[in-house]
Amino acid sequence: MDAPLNVGFIGLGAMGFPMASTLITKLPKGSKIYLFDVSNNAMETFTRLHSTSSEPCDSPKQVAENATIIFTMVPEGSHVRSVYFDKPNGLLSHHLESRLLVDCSTIDCETSLSVYEEIKRHSPSARFYDAPVSGGTLGAEKATLTFMLGCSEDDENYPHLNGLLSLMGKTVVPCGGPSFGLVAKLCNNYCSALIALATSEAMNIGMRSGMDPRLLARVFASSTAQSTICDKWNPVPGVCPDAPSSHGYQGGFKVQLMKKDFGLAVEAGKKAGAKMLLADAGLKVYTEASEDPKCRDLDSRVVFRYLGGDEQWVEKLARP
Repeated sequence: MDAPLNVGFIGLGAMGFPMASTLITKLPKGSKIYLFDVSNNAMETFTRLHSTSSEPCDSPKQVAENATIIFTMVPEGSHVRSVYFDKPNGLLSHHLESRLLVDCSTIDCETSLSVYEEIKRHSPSARFYDAPVSGGTLGAEKATLTFMLGCSEDDENYPHLNGLLSLMGKTVVPCGGPSFGLVAKLCNNYCSALIALATSEAMNIGMRSGMDPRLLARVFASSTAQSTICDKWNPVPGVCPDAPSSHGYQGGFKVQLMKKDFGLAVEAGKKAGAKMLLADAGLKVYTEASEDPKCRDLDSRVVFRYLGGDEQWVEKLARP
């Protein structure tokens, strides 16, 4: 990628803003990013940071009029439908020939496939890919995201897509075909959510029995309970200094979003005929935590708080 590129980015939320910011700083000199977000403040903040290389747009359609590669990063399937299908300002209100369209949102597979099919009908030379991410806001800020890309390694556009996505992350996994990136992401978040809940419960058991959670985390790290959740995103405040739990559960991946993704995974499992023994219990916890004023809008590992875990253990240890 030596020649300048005109790139579009739609969705400047907690994930999209740092992803787009990283992308434009790493693209070839002379590249430009065309932005759209429902929040004018988000676009204004972005253009102040990247004044010479970014341009806000009035609609997704205007993004399509200027950019040949367009990324979307929005919260839900309804928002993806709006970005693509709304008339007269959606992306499909403009000819999309030869464009690459990459949706990094975590949504239901049915919506993604409907967009894929409509783009094939509307603009046969355009290509649409699902490419949801894992790594949360920390991964977006540090460009260490994992992209689960809905195509095979022998897809003609894979080398170009891999190069672009690698500017925003450290791992790109081609998952086989359309919507399979989303299948992989929903399976990942289902598993991650349950690991976070199990880790919270296990840490709570140990702490209530008198153990120092740092020691317990060390045991997990070298034993069969080892996980990224325990090692980097530990739900107990003070165990991992950089984890959201150690900063009042600020940042990270909001519990409402985990509830959404977990629900999507449960629905996908039902449609696939998969037996799920933990689905109902897990969904209940994340639903209730997302509605609890003490947990809402905080990182999803706040389930430790929801369980009644001791967040003041450090202060208690310091007392004579």
